[in-house]
Amino acid sequence: MKGSYIARAISRDGSARAFFEDSTAIVEHARQIHKASKTMTAALGRCLTAASVMGSMLKEEKGFVTLRLNGDGPCEGIVCVSDSGGNVRGCCGDAGVELPANEKGKLDVGGAIGKNGSIYVVRDTGKGEPYVGSAPLTNGEVAEDITGYFAQSEQTPTACALGVRIFPDGRCRAAGGMLLQLMPFADEQTSARLQNNVESLESISLMLAEGAGANEVFKAVFSGVPYEILEERPVEYRCACRREGYASALVSLGTGELEDMLSDGEPIEIICRFCGRRYEFSMPEIEELCRQAQERVKRYTQEGGQREPGSVD
Repeated sequence: MKGSYIARAISRDGSARAFFEDSTAIVEHARQIHKASKTMTAALGRCLTAASVMGSMLKEEKGFVTLRLNGDGPCEGIVCVSDSGGNVRGCCGDAGVELPANEKGKLDVGGAIGKNGSIYVVRDTGKGEPYVGSAPLTNGEVAEDITGYFAQSEQTPTACALGVRIFPDGRCRAAGGMLLQLMPFADEQTSARLQNNVESLESISLMLAEGAGANEVFKAVFSGVPYEILEERPVEYRCACRREGYASALVSLGTGELEDMLSDGEPIEIICRFCGRRYEFSMPEIEELCRQAQERVKRYTQEGGQREPGSVD
C-alpha cells in the first residue's frame, strides 16, 4: 500500500483554497491499532483525515490541532490530534461498535457517533492560550459537521467531503478527503461555480478506489476556475507518546496515589490510547517517582503554596 499524502491548491486570484488528502494508509494503520470494526474504521478514518487536513492548515511549525466529536452514539466519542505537518493520531471510546447499514445502504457513521452532541476544535500554536472553537453536531457524518463548524465557529464558507471505503474483510480499501474554503473577497460568479463543482463531485472514496489522486480531484473542484497546485507532501499516522511523558503524568498524580501503588506491590502498566504502546514501571521506578512527587510538594510549600500541586477542591 502506498503512503498517505496531502496536497494544497489555490485559485489563481487567491479567492479559494483547497486541500486534498489520500489517507488510505493512515486509516488502515489506525484500523490495525484499534482493531476497529467496519463502521468504526469509517468513522475514525473520516475524523483522522479531517484532523490531518486541519493540522496542515496551521502556519506554526510546532502547532497542533485537536479534533473531538462528542455525540450520543455508542462509539462514545472520537479524538484526533494532528501536527502542523498533517501527521495524525486518533482514538475512540469503543472501536468495536458495528451497526447495520443506514438508509442509503452505507456504513452508519452518523449512528455510531450520534447526531446530538458537539464538535470541538483546539488549535495550539505554542504561543499563548490555545484557540478553542465548538459547534453543535450536524448529523455525526463528520464532513457535514466540519462544514458546520467552520460556518458557525469561524465564519468561513467551507465545503468538506470525506470518505472511507472498506473491503469485505474489513481492511481499508480507500480513504481520503477534500476541503475547500472561500476567501472573503471571492466574487459571486467564482463562488457559484465552485459550489456547483463540489455538489457534482463524485464520492471521494470511490474516486480514490478507482485510482484518482490530487490532480483529478482538484481538476474537478476547480473546473472552470484557473488554479495551481502549491505542494504535495507525505503524511502518516504518528503518535507522540513518550515514556518520560507518562512518568511526568504519574508524578502529577501526587504522593497519595503513588504510595497506594507502592502498597499494592505490583508494577504498573500504561497503554497509550492512540498507538497501543505499553509502558511498564517497576517498583523501584515507582519509588523514584514518589520521591519526585514528595520533592515537588516540598518546593511548592516553600514557595507559599497551600495545597499539593495538581490537587482540586
